[in-house]
Amino acid sequence: MNVCEKKSFMDKDFLLSTETSRILYHEYAASMPIVDYHCHVSPKEIWEDVRFENLTQLWLAGDHYKWRLMRWQGIDEYYITGNAPDEEKFQKFAEALPRAIGNPMYHWCHLELQRYFGIHETLNGKTAPDIFQKTKEILAEGELSVRSIIKKSGVSFIGTTDDPTDTLEYHEKLAPDDSFSVTVAPTFRPDKAIHIHKAGFREYIQKLSEVVGYEIADVETLTRALRDRMAYFAERGCRAADLGMDYMVCRPVSADAANAVFQKVMNGRAPSPEEAEGYMTYLLLFCGASFAEYGWVMQIHCNCLRNPNTKRFAALGPDSGFDCVGPDRGGDAMAKFLDWLDSRDLLPKTILYSLRESDNTYLAVLAGAFQSAGVPGKVQLGSAWWFNDHLPGMKKQLMDLASVGILGNFVGMLTDSRSFLSYTRHEYFRRILCDLIGAWVENGEYPCDMETLGDLVRDISYRNAEAYFGL
Repeated sequence: MNVCEKKSFMDKDFLLSTETSRILYHEYAASMPIVDYHCHVSPKEIWEDVRFENLTQLWLAGDHYKWRLMRWQGIDEYYITGNAPDEEKFQKFAEALPRAIGNPMYHWCHLELQRYFGIHETLNGKTAPDIFQKTKEILAEGELSVRSIIKKSGVSFIGTTDDPTDTLEYHEKLAPDDSFSVTVAPTFRPDKAIHIHKAGFREYIQKLSEVVGYEIADVETLTRALRDRMAYFAERGCRAADLGMDYMVCRPVSADAANAVFQKVMNGRAPSPEEAEGYMTYLLLFCGASFAEYGWVMQIHCNCLRNPNTKRFAALGPDSGFDCVGPDRGGDAMAKFLDWLDSRDLLPKTILYSLRESDNTYLAVLAGAFQSAGVPGKVQLGSAWWFNDHLPGMKKQLMDLASVGILGNFVGMLTDSRSFLSYTRHEYFRRILCDLIGAWVENGEYPCDMETLGDLVRDISYRNAEAYFGL
């Protein structure tokens, strides 16, 4: 027998290496609903129940994970973000995919082909034309519209990512729609009002002024405007906020000092790094306290190096696949930030994410220093984020959290994706979770108490997030 035939490729027991892990996944984890509490899908496309013509439109449009993979292969930008025909783009991606051994993209793509299209062939340059045509025919049947994909995936809640200036009109339309039972809630993301040192700040303040209907002339009216928009979001079902920081800061300053920096920038002058950090801290502390008042979950994403390739940034703009893991900065600031809020009883439920995998243990231990009576896992180490969102990265995050915290209180996986087929990432995560727990049990490190184990798996897969976000 050929040695490669000993274990089938991505069969029903994919990633499940023990009998215990197989029982935990198939009997407990697999059927649990999905709470996708952080993603970047379009509420407009959900409302319109968009139907895609082909897999290029569904898979490649806007997916910078796939774009990076294609660039690694030296594929011309014409086939990535350019105007090449859809079938040619798909062909180029398929030719690159087999080179990505060990990359989660290889697993994600094949899980999506299996779960949504019933295709168990492997995707490569030779099979691409047939798979493109098969999936195109299936999409034409209309059974895989956006809403159908969401329902088929077992999703119960979606938390989109929304700017304070957004109208949230599609959230308003979806909320009373009895034909679609999935809750789609906005997430408040005020980054553009916080990052005073970045290009476009003044233009953003003008836009925010237009939305709230009054001039934002100083920090006082800016915080008033953000509070007005928080109230607007709260009325439309917001349960969480998200703060995207290149690195965490905590340099507390007075309102007058923050306002002086605001006036400086609005008058066309650049702030010093210290001035920018002081202003950002003022806004961050204001936001954190406000989120606590609304009962929202505060998510903090940090340590990302944005747009290091200035040539490509000028040509393609942000979020096009060139961001990187950031340098080691802001660890002490995170502790000071949490402490400032907690010492004033203003710390909301908080999830901490770092793009630096080496920060896992620090953030998990730090989270343990700010727990609170009556709220299991009030401060959380977030799931393996972005460039850590792969098999060893997810496994390490789970092991790091388990080693210094309580894994059983973890709120679990999210997609952080712009693609409606990415819900298989929850399956991927659950298989890894069950395999890890199964190995501990079969190695004698935890008793084989299936009732307790099953509850743990169900909690981490779904129920913890359901309770944490107040669903």
